[in-house]
Amino acid sequence: MERDELAGWLRLTLTPGVGNGAARRLLAAFGLPTAIFQQSEGALAQCVTSAQAQALCQVPPGLAPLLETTWVWLQGAAPEGTARVVLTLGDGRYPQALLETEDPPLVLYGIGPPALWAANPFPPDCCLAIVGSRNPTAQGADNARQFARALHAAGLTIVSGLALGVDAAAHEGALDSAVAGAAVPATIAVVGTGLDRVYPRQNLALARRIAAHGILISEYPLGTPPLAANFPKRNRIIAGLSQGTLVVEAALASGSLITARMAVEQGRDVFAIPGSIHAPQSRGCHALIRQGAKLVESAQDVLEELQLPAPEAAPQPTAPGTTPSKPPESALLQAMGFDPVGLDALMARTGMDTAAMQVQLLELELAGAVARLPGGLFQRMGSA
Repeated sequence: MERDELAGWLRLTLTPGVGNGAARRLLAAFGLPTAIFQQSEGALAQCVTSAQAQALCQVPPGLAPLLETTWVWLQGAAPEGTARVVLTLGDGRYPQALLETEDPPLVLYGIGPPALWAANPFPPDCCLAIVGSRNPTAQGADNARQFARALHAAGLTIVSGLALGVDAAAHEGALDSAVAGAAVPATIAVVGTGLDRVYPRQNLALARRIAAHGILISEYPLGTPPLAANFPKRNRIIAGLSQGTLVVEAALASGSLITARMAVEQGRDVFAIPGSIHAPQSRGCHALIRQGAKLVESAQDVLEELQLPAPEAAPQPTAPGTTPSKPPESALLQAMGFDPVGLDALMARTGMDTAAMQVQLLELELAGAVARLPGGLFQRMGSA
C-alpha cells in the first residue's frame, strides 16, 4: 500500500461522525478514499448527512501523526519471523467472513508470519471462536486448552481475544499443536488496543507466540490504549471471523455472552460446555443452552455439528498380549466429585484425618488430577 492510499483510509476512519456504515456508502459511490476526499461537499451530501459531508471536507488534526506512526510501523523491522500489514476493505486478503457481517471494520492492522500474509490468511469455513471467563475454574481453563488443541488438530483455526483466563488457555491449546510454516494460522487473537501494545501485559509472551504461528489483529489505530468500550465492540470481529463460537465458562454478566449473541445475529453456531450448578462461571453457559446453544461435552461434538471430520487418533502403544486398562480411582477422588469442595466436606465424606488428606491432596495435585482453588477449595481435573 502506498503512503497516499494509507493516508486516505486513515483519514476516513478518523473523520468524526462518519461511522463504518456511512464510510461504506461513500466507498460504494466514489471508490477509494482518495477519490472520496476529492469530492465537493455537495457531492458528498448525496451519500451522507450534511454534517458528515462538512466533516469529510476537513482534515482531522490527528491524521498526520497517526499516518507517520503507522507508516514507520509498517516499514520498520518486525520481530523475527513476523510481518506487519494493514488490510482494508479493498484488500484481497481481508477476511471474507467479515465482509458478510453487518459492520465490518474499514481497516484491520495485523501481525503474523510473512507466509500467511502472502497467501490467504483467513481461509473461509475454518475458524472457531473459543471464549469464556477471565477468572475460570481450573477445570474451565483446562477444558479451553484441551478443546482448542483437539479442534486445531482437526484443522480449525482458534479465534479468541487474548484476555486472561479462557481466552489465553484457548490460544495456548491451539499453539500446542501448531506446525511451523502451516498454510493457515493456528490461532487468531482479536485485540482491543492498538497493535503496538499488548493488553494485558501478562500475555506478552503469549502474544509473541501467536505472532509467530498465528495472527494478531485489531481494528484500532496504533497507540489506542485499553479502553473499556473497545472490548465488547471487538467481540463482533471474533464472532464474525468464525463458523461458530464455543463458550467454555461464563458468568451471567460475561462479555462472552455478548460474543455469543453476536454470533447468533450473524447466523453462526453457538456451543456451550455445561458445568457445575454451584459455579457462577457456569451460569452463563447454562443460560445459553436454555436459549438454544448446542450443549457439547467433547471436541467431537463440535466437529459433528460443523460437519468436519475428526483427526485420526494415533494408536497408543501397549505391551504384547495386553490391553490398556484404566488405573483404579482413589477413594478421595471418588468422594471429591467434580464440583469445587473444601477440606471439611472431604473429611466428612471420607472419614480421613487432616494430615492424611493433605498428603493425598498434594500427591493428586502434583499428578495434575486435582487443582487448588482460592478460598481453600479443591477441584478434580478431567472427566474421569
